[in-house]
Amino acid sequence: MRTYLTRLLGQRWAVEAVPDGEAALKAAKNRAFDLVVADVMMPRVDGFGLLRGLRSDPELSTIPVIMISAGASEDARIAGLEAGADDYLVKPFDARELLARVSTRVALRKLGMSIAPERWGVHDVFAHAPIPLIMLHGEDLVVEMANSASLSTSRIDRNMLGVPLLELAPELTGQAVPELLREVMRTGVPYTEQELPVKLQNGDRLEETYWNVIFAPLRSASRNDRRVIAIYTEVTAQVEARRKLEALTIELETASRTKDEFLAMLGHELRNPLSPILTALELMRLRGQYSREQDIIERQISHLTRLVDDLLDVSRITRGKVELKKRRIEIAEVVARSIEIASPLLEQRAHRLETDLPRRGLAVDADLDRLAQVFANLLTNAAKYSDQGSRIVVSAERGDGVIRVRVRDFGIGIAPDMIGKVFGLFVQESQSLDRSRGGLGLGLAIAKNLVEMHKGTVAAFSDGPATGTEMVVELPAAHGDEPDDDLTDDGMDSALRTARKRILVVDDNDDAATMLKFAFEELGYAVEIANDGPSALRIAKSFRPDVALLDIGLPVMDGYELAGRLLEQRDPTRALHLVAVTGYGQEADLRKSAKAGFEDHLVKPVDLRKLERVVKQLVS
Repeated sequence: MRTYLTRLLGQRWAVEAVPDGEAALKAAKNRAFDLVVADVMMPRVDGFGLLRGLRSDPELSTIPVIMISAGASEDARIAGLEAGADDYLVKPFDARELLARVSTRVALRKLGMSIAPERWGVHDVFAHAPIPLIMLHGEDLVVEMANSASLSTSRIDRNMLGVPLLELAPELTGQAVPELLREVMRTGVPYTEQELPVKLQNGDRLEETYWNVIFAPLRSASRNDRRVIAIYTEVTAQVEARRKLEALTIELETASRTKDEFLAMLGHELRNPLSPILTALELMRLRGQYSREQDIIERQISHLTRLVDDLLDVSRITRGKVELKKRRIEIAEVVARSIEIASPLLEQRAHRLETDLPRRGLAVDADLDRLAQVFANLLTNAAKYSDQGSRIVVSAERGDGVIRVRVRDFGIGIAPDMIGKVFGLFVQESQSLDRSRGGLGLGLAIAKNLVEMHKGTVAAFSDGPATGTEMVVELPAAHGDEPDDDLTDDGMDSALRTARKRILVVDDNDDAATMLKFAFEELGYAVEIANDGPSALRIAKSFRPDVALLDIGLPVMDGYELAGRLLEQRDPTRALHLVAVTGYGQEADLRKSAKAGFEDHLVKPVDLRKLERVVKQLVS
């Protein structure tokens, strides 16, 4: 800082730099200085000690001192001024502001503040100061002097010198400025303010303006001879620009929240029609009516479901709504799960998948489902951007405290200008109009965010078009105990046949309710349906269901209220199990449904086999 100040101030003045307050006092006693610029924090004797030394010495007491400090609070500034500083500047500061303040203080020093203005003989110094300066005198604040800079930036002209300030600007009556100027003259304590609001007349209306001001007292031997120097710079444009930026920031944040709410609602509305379609297909499968065309429909619906899930994942991740449920797991378990997720596309495109990783020894502390989603997205990306029947290799190794996983394909590669962009939202390589690769360009963005939530990194490498791509994920290696051996998947339950357990299905989408009714009747359950809360309550009184499958977004009364009413009116000798089957699937929705009494929460479109398992477990 000392070197910087020496270089900056040395462009205009002769500067002597010393390391601490003790050296400064010694130099001041040996040589004459027009100004001292002192840091508050110095070794041996600090800035306040230097001030006390200067002010206690009659020969040095009038040397102006500008204090520099990192303390930005109002208390710190007041403490500096009360200790005797003439000005107080907070780090970091603008070089122009420092030069302006030093120039002012040097000019005031040269004016000789204990001598009447008409005897100073240095009017030219005042007049040519590079910043606006006005000298005001007496309780009426008479304009005594004004330099050329002030004349060019205010309504004061040379014919108005000798006129009280409030005659020049009557709109200042009742505002803070006149009283602040008088207070400085009375107390001798300088006043500094950033963005001081002042209302000034502009035509026929008052206009709010903002000013950075310094009001400095002029010391005089006579108590009746009081003057104040006003130094001011208008910053209205800067204040308005900052406020516009703040308003724009709020507007953007609001738009972002609105976007997230829209995505959540869009996901709910898209899931509603998907659910009965998938249920109908599953019912056809159970009845042995499945055909090749229906297989195509199921594949396309599954694809649409993944797109909806990607949209909602992006919304949750960008808002920090994803909570990781970490445990000690092997990378082999994660990769196995990800291959299971990506297998439909891998099989559809007849890719040859090779793995090169040990079953044990590569443990990480991670959320299995979310990390499996990462590698499933990378595998899906490799499958989409590789020709039919291509080779994809997944390998893993330990190195430098990390577990490194590589997903290598031999597909279309990535152009050099896209390498740094592929992990952005909605980013895809250029495609022809048929968009044969599909997708929304969200998979890699989701993968990157989830990896970073695990304190890891992911990077893409490619030598260019037609050379293939390698995605490399690095995750912190786990230390300590080995994870439990949990690499086997749960087997699917066989078709459920129950002793006529009763199910009440409540959904305002009649197709969805009807499809669930058909499906569970095929599985041996007694099923009744309702399309709103009042109907459900009426049916439940006589039907006495064992399980109620409730949509949340119902008309008349929502699913949460209906759940409470059903539990209140149920036969106390019979159990009633509530399951939410809804398009609302965010963390807050799950917490709310649990609080309302739901024992499980399934998000549409629901896999019928999963719903079967949930119901069977509840009624067994």
